[in-house]
Amino acid sequence: GRMGLSDFTDMRSLKVTIAGAPLDHLLYHFRLVWSGFEHAHVILGGESYVALAEGLQNALWMLGGAPGEHRSDSLSAAFRNLDADARADLTTRYDALCEHYGMTPTRNNRGIAHENGSVESSHGHLKAAVEDALAMRGSTDFEDLAAYRRFIDEIVARKNRRSAARIDTERATLKPLPDRRTSDYEEHILPVTSSSTFVLRKVFYTVPSRLIGHRLRVRLYDDRLDLFLGGSYLMTRPRGRPKSATEHGYVVDYRHVIHSLRRKPMALLQLTYRDQLFPREAYRLMFERLLEAMSERDACRKMVELLSMAHERACEAELADLLAQDLDEGRLPDIAALRTRFSPDPAALPEVVVELGPLTDYDALLLGEAA
Repeated sequence: GRMGLSDFTDMRSLKVTIAGAPLDHLLYHFRLVWSGFEHAHVILGGESYVALAEGLQNALWMLGGAPGEHRSDSLSAAFRNLDADARADLTTRYDALCEHYGMTPTRNNRGIAHENGSVESSHGHLKAAVEDALAMRGSTDFEDLAAYRRFIDEIVARKNRRSAARIDTERATLKPLPDRRTSDYEEHILPVTSSSTFVLRKVFYTVPSRLIGHRLRVRLYDDRLDLFLGGSYLMTRPRGRPKSATEHGYVVDYRHVIHSLRRKPMALLQLTYRDQLFPREAYRLMFERLLEAMSERDACRKMVELLSMAHERACEAELADLLAQDLDEGRLPDIAALRTRFSPDPAALPEVVVELGPLTDYDALLLGEAA
């Protein structure tokens, strides 16, 4: 129960994909030195305090206790490009995190083999285990991020089962956990612009238009943002990343801006995040086809109508399939036919009969209260 180690392992060389898209990620890796207990957590951004705090706390709560000392070099990368005040703030937050769990924070001394060897060796073994499991699986592609995270959890669980006796022995010597976790996020107060967006870390996020003009409290995690209005939770949005040092990223939900587009359909043509707006590839390809076949004004009006239909009739996937068929067969969508197809079926609507009671019943009720 003396020491736990934390670090990050770059997994890009394994070429994992999610639904065919490359997953640029790290693994946060925690290990108890004596028993070999391990925990791993998929990190979508780079090394950061937020990633370390989330991964470390997940590990400690899964373990059921805390070691006396926590050693990590993980803040070194997070310090890059920070000024002295920001570095001091980051160090203070890390020290407070360790203090919350009663751990003494220490850092590896670079170049001292016996201090770095244990953690670096375990990282290498974990990465090799993941690589072997991917080879046995026969594919590096996963349906979604949750499936890949389950895959990593299963690998680590198998490794821990092999050391179960030693882990149980060491668990008995660990410090008890506090009553609750401490914060593993950064908090920001951000205004919502007239275009129904806010910007955080060079990424534009859309939100429902009813929030225009409000200031949101945003909790920034490694893989998501939790949005609050005052003390009320609103929603969770996936975290985006900038495309490059000079290009912003976009996390867009067409349902947030569709009402604005209905008022000004031509705005679709000039949107910087237009490609991210389309919920599926068929919508994007159909807009390109419409632009080829008619004027920009008509193409924008028809495309906005399709997006409105997808939202209001809750038929996004089915409509995308029909648009894909139209594209394959070289025809344009028939808006009127689609509107009829996705209209509510009158036969399926319930018949509601409202019966009004006689007014004398209210008189009797009032007289009863008076009595």
